[in-house]
Amino acid sequence: MMNYSSEMVTCLFFFFIVFLAGHGASLNCTGSCGNRGPNIRFPFRIMDKQPDHCGFDLSCSEDNSTLLKLPTGLSLHVERIDYRHRLIYARDPQGCFLRQRLNLSFGASHFQIKNDWLYDGTLFNCSSNEKRSGLTHKIPCLSAFNHEVYAVESSTTISDTDLLSCTKMYNIYGIPHSMLHAENYVLTMSWSNLTCGSSETECYLQHTKDVRRKLLITGVIFGFFLFAIVITALYRAYSNDKTQREYQARVEMFLDDYRSLNPTRYSYADLKRITNQFGDELGQGAYGTAFKGKLTNEIAVAVKLLNNSIGKGEEFINEVGTMARIHHVNVVRLIGFCADGFRRALVYEYLPNGSLQKFITSADSRNHFLGWERLNRVALSIAKGIEYLHQGCDQRILHFDIKPQNILLDNEFNPKIADFGMAKLCSKDKSAISMTTARGTVGYIAPEVFSRNFGSVSYKSDVYSFGMLVLEMVGGRKNVDDTAENGDQIYFPEWIYNLLEKEEDLRFHIDGEEDAKIAKKLAIVGLWCIQWNPAERPSMKTVVQMLEGEGENLTKPPDPFSSSVPKRTSAGRMPARRLHQELAAISEIE
Repeated sequence: MMNYSSEMVTCLFFFFIVFLAGHGASLNCTGSCGNRGPNIRFPFRIMDKQPDHCGFDLSCSEDNSTLLKLPTGLSLHVERIDYRHRLIYARDPQGCFLRQRLNLSFGASHFQIKNDWLYDGTLFNCSSNEKRSGLTHKIPCLSAFNHEVYAVESSTTISDTDLLSCTKMYNIYGIPHSMLHAENYVLTMSWSNLTCGSSETECYLQHTKDVRRKLLITGVIFGFFLFAIVITALYRAYSNDKTQREYQARVEMFLDDYRSLNPTRYSYADLKRITNQFGDELGQGAYGTAFKGKLTNEIAVAVKLLNNSIGKGEEFINEVGTMARIHHVNVVRLIGFCADGFRRALVYEYLPNGSLQKFITSADSRNHFLGWERLNRVALSIAKGIEYLHQGCDQRILHFDIKPQNILLDNEFNPKIADFGMAKLCSKDKSAISMTTARGTVGYIAPEVFSRNFGSVSYKSDVYSFGMLVLEMVGGRKNVDDTAENGDQIYFPEWIYNLLEKEEDLRFHIDGEEDAKIAKKLAIVGLWCIQWNPAERPSMKTVVQMLEGEGENLTKPPDPFSSSVPKRTSAGRMPARRLHQELAAISEIE
């Protein structure tokens, strides 16, 4: 943490130096738009490249031409700037000033046209090429072979000219008289001094002094800010280090309490040796990364290296404390753990067939399909494992993350429940548990975990997750099909319910009547488990009995999709049908 703080301070100091250097360089008001463009210095500046105190705005075009935008809105190409006589020479970008509806009367602007004879008039478009009277001026840059454009001075009466057959175009104001006859006319303008002193140098120095004063004030403020950042960083480094040590002490105290349960404690060096420097990665999860290792040539293990940044030791304590209590054929066995400084890891038995996920949602599911007899055995074994967690220990263990990825398969495809990082303990004489935050995986989380409007969180939340797992086994797909065309998502449990209603086949892998019976039984069990009201879901003991039977006597469950959110009465309670069994909330046991 101390290294982190020093690096942050170094970065801030670097940016401060860059800031000062950039603003120091901005005192220089010289530049240009390109090698052929005029030199730009006070009292002009290039917008967005030089500071405001350098003077009037100029800009650079894409072809590196220097542009001046007049108060009337017209942009001109600047060809030359005479700083000694305060003159600027510019052309119209299109080569014809009069093509614009010009009004060069700048009023109170700093720029004035350098010409004693300014012309106000009106332009006329004449289709014939007849020679006109001397009261008109032909405009070459606007005329063409089939028409000619003439300018008539404003004081001239139209009857004094032979333009009665011509069409009036628009008026022009404040135009140098010589502009009427010339093509590619160069406009000469002068500018007035900035009103800040008797000379341009004094004006520039005044602006420079103001900028230096602002830089000094900014530097002082930035210095105080930097000092505050340093103090805050040092305090946070100390605080985080203290917090980490407190969590480490908590982990050590916990391990002392559970030493009698005899899981083996490994050092971090032991894990590196067991996993061959963490060379064989099995997969990644929310709380860490799993690696394959060997205790001996005959005994393979899976080592889950936990992320230090997640959970602050709670996931580690949850999993070790929970799994040290469990001894069941359908729960993965914890062999040992590592709590070496801030490094934490869990060592499990290795299950070579990996997770159930790849056998029920594979793109090539025909080759990976386990068969309906084996799927039934897998579902029954998982149910027995969850029933053991709910009833077989001194305290009820709620897993809260039942999903295919957390069901591992051994050589004989016997399933074992894994990953108890989200598990919670509660007393067996109570039905529900209070929770401060939702936990689990989207798609498998029971509705009451999201919102208490659906009921209290209890062991029935694991029943819901198991139901979603079973339906996924039946459907051979994820519980939300996010690959549907046009982005349409299909909620597949509802799809299964509709097939069950119509008594259609539930999956294309059904080859005979016995397979159809098993698929139907699994579908009915899964749909009973995902009822929205927790009180209407069966217990895991009842689920085991349903799966052990043949399925003929199973009743079809109510439609769990008729209303995704229970309606409330005027008193703010759910209807009586959904309240025939109340679940009393208790505090979770750490």
